[in-house]
Formats: sequence, C-alpha cells, structure tokens
Amino acid sequence: MNTALPNGLRVLDLFCCQGGAAMGYHLAGFDVTGVDLAPQPRYPFRFIQADAITFVREHGAEFDFIHASPPCQRYTLAQRIQHRDHPDLIAPIRSALEATGRPWVIENVEEAAPELRDPVTLCAAVFGMRTYRHRLFETGGGFAFTPPRHRPHNAPLTKMGRPRAAGHFAHYVGNFSGVQEARDDMRVPWMNRDGIRECIPPAYTEWIGSRLYASLLEVAA
Repeated sequence: MNTALPNGLRVLDLFCCQGGAAMGYHLAGFDVTGVDLAPQPRYPFRFIQADAITFVREHGAEFDFIHASPPCQRYTLAQRIQHRDHPDLIAPIRSALEATGRPWVIENVEEAAPELRDPVTLCAAVFGMRTYRHRLFETGGGFAFTPPRHRPHNAPLTKMGRPRAAGHFAHYVGNFSGVQEARDDMRVPWMNRDGIRECIPPAYTEWIGSRLYASLLEVAA
C-alpha cells in the first residue's frame, strides 16, 4: 500500500472495529484515531476504547472530519430472521455528529436505507475487487461526495460459505472460506475473518478522503 503524504488533518473513526475505514483515510493522507467500545488489538492506528457516542459528544469538535459506522446487526436480514435484538444507533450518532459542527459521514449496510438520509452507494467491484459489498453513506456537516459510476453486476456471486468458483465473485460474510483471498482482494492483510466480514474496504474511504480533502481546501480558501 502506498500512503499519501500527511495532510495535517485529523479523522475520528467511530465504531472502528479492525480499521477498514481508517486505512482508507490514512491512504488519503489523514491522521486517524479510532474509537470502539470493544478492544481492537488489530486496529492499525491510534485507538481509544470508549463509547462512541459519548466520545464524539465530548471530543468530536477536536477533529477535522468524523466517520461513523454504527453496528449493522439491527438492520441485516439474518438478524431479523433470528429475532435478535440490537440497538438502533444511527439516529443517536447523527444527533451527536450534528452537534459537533464538523463534516461527517455515517456508513451502513443496504438494509439500513430507511434509517439513512439520502445515502449514496459504493460497490467493491467499481474498485477492482471480486466482490460487490454494497455500503451506504449518509453525509452531513456541509460535506457531500459523488460516488464512482456503479457498473452492472455481470459476474455471478458464489453462494455464502462456499469457495469462490472460477469466474464468480465472492461473498465474504458469515463463516466464509478463503480468508487470505479476502485479505488480498479487499487489501486488508492485517484482519482476521471477524474483521473482514464486517469491514469497509479501504478503497471506499480512500475515495471519500480524496473528495473530503478537496472540500476542506475549498472551505479554507
């Protein structure tokens, strides 16, 4: 991975898990600090173990940009089928982000679309990966970005849990096979299976980070 020259700007990475989003901002030149309620020994940058909503309310204004990836389990079909109860954190984190006065983005899965405001979609295939992994992004605080053109899904998707078939795209969810292939494909060599199945590929936030930097330069001009 090539790292952009540091640009002197700080990103706060909330609900950071193993750092897929963080790596993308790092590659775009930002200094990243991650916050998560659980320990994250694989997180590759500065890490603080804390409640994300409390932390952003107390310290969010100290950063130039804030990224939040609240847990997606409440919105996924599998969790609804299993009748598991998970908190809805999108509205509370949005309220906390708006109070900071900083630009921000909230990321989540497609099933969370009803909870998000005018989100845009990023797809892994657009960035050259052999998976689709759609993720939605709601922006605020004066920041918005245009996603790259979403191409048709021409490659079939191998069924969940099976090795990727020749000519197919992989489905890196659940107890998927091919951890090293997934690491290589999504460019997350430090992650284990748990991190990979929930992560944002760094290419997504590297794209966002490059647009963010241009936006912040315009504000400063």
